[in-house]
Amino acid sequence: MAALKHRHIIHLDMDCFYAAIEVRDRPSLRGKPVGVGGARERRGVLTTCNYEARVFGVRSAMPTFMALQRCPKLILLPTRFDVYRKESARVREILYRFTPLVETLSLDEAYLDVTEQTTDPGSLAQTIRDLIFQKTKLTASAGIGPNKLVAKIASEINKPNGQFLVRTQEVSGFMARLPVRKLWGIGAVTEQKLQQLGISTCADLQKFDRVELQTRFGKFGWELYDLCRGIDHRQVEPNRPRKSLSTEETFPADLLTLGQCEEKLGELFQELAAELAQKEPSRDVHGIFVKLKFSDFTQTTIERAGFTPDLANYRRLLAEAFTRVERSVRLMGVGVRFRENKETIEKQLPLF
Repeated sequence: MAALKHRHIIHLDMDCFYAAIEVRDRPSLRGKPVGVGGARERRGVLTTCNYEARVFGVRSAMPTFMALQRCPKLILLPTRFDVYRKESARVREILYRFTPLVETLSLDEAYLDVTEQTTDPGSLAQTIRDLIFQKTKLTASAGIGPNKLVAKIASEINKPNGQFLVRTQEVSGFMARLPVRKLWGIGAVTEQKLQQLGISTCADLQKFDRVELQTRFGKFGWELYDLCRGIDHRQVEPNRPRKSLSTEETFPADLLTLGQCEEKLGELFQELAAELAQKEPSRDVHGIFVKLKFSDFTQTTIERAGFTPDLANYRRLLAEAFTRVERSVRLMGVGVRFRENKETIEKQLPLF
């Protein structure tokens, strides 16, 4: 941990960015539940929503019909990515006043390495958030810590429009109290497996040594040993355009038929569509792929260049992948490949 003592990382997260812009530009929407994206013909999926909508259980990547069931008065607005990109660039310009080490995760989220700054990192984060509000009238939340893992978790504590600082000497106590679900890579399936072992907090997880965790969870168990202790050696790296974007799910019980797989495919497709709209709205999709992992842990991936990312095409790839092996499926993933060229890079770099 010695190398981490000198690092100061800020994780900045704009609060309900797209929805906040819509409410800012239409003051009559203030205080009302607002969702962005998703078509009223009920086959769409929400890109994001504001906190007034989240009170009803509405969330990003939720199918529109489900969001309207939970919140019948939800106001649905179309996305305006030209506006979001413009506001994102304004925020990004502020970030670069403080450090060249800015790693953007999407239009509304970024890491900053401010280690070289002499100002206290908590005060620095407050200054950045204040400047963002002055220039855009939008709020941001921040987490400050000695590494990306801790900063990311800390940024969720005082949302919206707040921040939380974890100093190096506080990492051990901070991590011990956290639910294990807060750790990167732990979804519902892994959380259930941990609960069966009597593990609900990071303190519980810290009782297992690295070998035990690797025996029970494979390669991920090796990572879990570090994660539950707040150890993260990743650097903040200025962005390079990603080559692909995907989402996947490991199922609590194996899927036995193609029909069961098709049902889950629809859910994964909706999540991917929301991720694509939020994180890579201007990228040119070169192809799509479907990945299946089977009950015996073998896997297959079907990829097609030139296919557009629509549900019908993913169903075609799924059918081909499933009939290729015809075993029960424990994991499914869907994704897109982006076209790599100079124009793509130039478009991507100015985004925040």
